[in-house]
Amino acid sequence: MKTPPHSVLELRQYKVVPGRRDDMIDVFERWFVDSQEAEDMRLVGQFRDRDDPNRFTWIRSFVDMEARERGLNAFYFGPVWQAHRDEANPLLLDNDNVLLLKPLTPELAFADTDRREPPEPAGPVVATIFYLWKDPAEGFSQLFAERLAATGLPTLGVYVPETSENTFPRLPVRQHEKVLVWFSRVEDQAWLAADLDIADAQERPAQVLRLDPTSRSRLR
Repeated sequence: MKTPPHSVLELRQYKVVPGRRDDMIDVFERWFVDSQEAEDMRLVGQFRDRDDPNRFTWIRSFVDMEARERGLNAFYFGPVWQAHRDEANPLLLDNDNVLLLKPLTPELAFADTDRREPPEPAGPVVATIFYLWKDPAEGFSQLFAERLAATGLPTLGVYVPETSENTFPRLPVRQHEKVLVWFSRVEDQAWLAADLDIADAQERPAQVLRLDPTSRSRLR
């Protein structure tokens, strides 16, 4: 049966205890990948941040906000998390750096990848977070999509804020931020603002995350 499209996404950046990132990834991928997907969540990808040895970044998605609420309740009150949370939590210094997002357009959402046959790595995934003066819906989203299409740059997905209420408040998210997140494989971005002609829309310089997929990451 075809999986429904996922319209809600979390970009989660975790700060881990120095020197313990691989331990965090081991615990996470041993216990928390299949158990979350069993609750109808999709683990889009897990990554080592190439520029910060103490950051573990991962992405999960949901059909919609109602499915997010159901899935998170089922997982965090379920047996796997309850049994293994004490292995994961001591490895974390901060897990509140979370953006709640939705695709800019259905065509710019991540493609689903079959976990049973992960593709070979194709280089780092680059997540560029643009911080804007205005809500991206006030013209920037359309401008970015048009400029991006004209450049022909390889794009994995483009996301903007999901503004619905966080219906699982025990997991905080960064709400009310004016951002657009572009997932690509473009590492050299020195020319980006000028080429896309978007510098005037930015409140501050973009954050660029260069992310190396882990062994169980769907997105590789």
